[in-house]
Amino acid sequence: MTRTVRVTADGVPLATDVVLPPSGPAEGPYPAVVIRTPYGRRAHRGEARAWAARGFAAIVQDVRGRYGSGGRWRPYAYEAADGAATLRWIRERPWSDGRIVAAGSSYAAYCALVTVLGDPGDPGGSAAPPDAVAVAVPALGTAETARDPSGVERLLGRAGWWAAHGDRADSDPEALDRRLGHDPDLLRHLPVAELPVRLGRALPSWPGIWCSPRADLVVRRAPGARTPLLAIGGTHDPFAADTLALWRAWGGPARLVLGPWGHRLTRDPGPGARPEHRIDLGALTVAWARAVCAGRPPAGRSGAVAVAGTPYWYPATAVTDTPARRIPLTGGPFDGALLYGGDFRADPEHPVRSDDLRADPGRADRALFVTGPLPHDTHLVGPATAELRVTADTPAADWFVRIVAVDPSGRAEPVAVGSARTARPPGTWSTVTVPLGPLARRIPRGTRLRTEIAGHHFPAHARNPHTGQDPVTATRLRPSGRALRADDCALLLPVARPRPDGARPDLSEEIPA
Repeated sequence: MTRTVRVTADGVPLATDVVLPPSGPAEGPYPAVVIRTPYGRRAHRGEARAWAARGFAAIVQDVRGRYGSGGRWRPYAYEAADGAATLRWIRERPWSDGRIVAAGSSYAAYCALVTVLGDPGDPGGSAAPPDAVAVAVPALGTAETARDPSGVERLLGRAGWWAAHGDRADSDPEALDRRLGHDPDLLRHLPVAELPVRLGRALPSWPGIWCSPRADLVVRRAPGARTPLLAIGGTHDPFAADTLALWRAWGGPARLVLGPWGHRLTRDPGPGARPEHRIDLGALTVAWARAVCAGRPPAGRSGAVAVAGTPYWYPATAVTDTPARRIPLTGGPFDGALLYGGDFRADPEHPVRSDDLRADPGRADRALFVTGPLPHDTHLVGPATAELRVTADTPAADWFVRIVAVDPSGRAEPVAVGSARTARPPGTWSTVTVPLGPLARRIPRGTRLRTEIAGHHFPAHARNPHTGQDPVTATRLRPSGRALRADDCALLLPVARPRPDGARPDLSEEIPA
């Protein structure tokens, strides 16, 4: 049975659902799992009942200003203090034995993490931390979700999220798609800061999301944590690199489960996912939570990573321990060649599109390299980067690198994409490093790897105006002439040795039941 109560945080009532195990309070007390979400607590009632059926008191709460909770909705502003107040409230209940698992995915994962790490700027938000934290596809802050590590603005994803959830008490998930149907040039509107005008509704918080650079505060504070962590992520999730960075930095026992999934995990399998990768993440999380609450937290840092295109799982340490292999874009072991674009023109009026994988030799808007057919299956497991020797005739420039796998039939599939931003005197040659995120996939024999170097990746990312102005407030665009030294450009790829036994690790051992 679900009971709705109000938990008060700094005088603000937070709507909170409580589901106790079927035996009821008389058989307690129980360990508790708490999920704090901006997406509506009622959407989690099935999940709450599942936790309760497994012996946990399940607490699901609307964050401040959303759905049934009072106060003003300001993303990422109050979660440490409100989470701390909720932990204190739980521990005061007669059905609570004091043990708490903080859990959640995406924004709710951030809510869970700051109940462990606290907020140095909010001394009133402190409380004894939870006993465990289980997070999936964590979204680690406003600037962290709005910008690549390079600082380049993520336009499409943020426009969609703010149109759906920003400055309102409820959600409208189809808001951006609906407006794009009426106004296809919506995301081309300048300045980007005035996007709400084209959306047709007030979004006073929209300009503010671009005001701060990435600080990565959660990852920077993670080494001080001692609470056991379970981190679940997908290599096709836009926040995959943040999930990996969190796991690597965490100071307490940490487990990672990384698969070929998108932001919705098993409901959104990415390219190369197989039936062996569709594990029951809910059951896995419950088993891990039980182990921690029983005083048997898994020690150290480990886990498993699924390799797309194979049935294999590698130990999670392979994601960090596989040495990078330098693959020149011309020549080299894969017989790479520059097809066109040693000099090209990055024109923000006609940007390279993120949603188009076609390679048209008539284009002059990118450089394109391609390898010969790979002579054998190649497993890439770990972070990838690109090194470019480049120059631009404008003081500001963005550099996007996209790797695409082209099979013998000509079918193209994205492998990785990354960005870098430079500010140099025009005509200055420099070496630019472009992070491409973590990979875990098999590239089949006979596949060609196509590497594109461009100045834009629109609409996924905002267009650089090339004037030195802020891309969010700029109203004037100019083209940028680019040149590169092909022989000095390379990919640094984590080429892993295939597992000789092809075995999937026993996750019940990696994460004990």
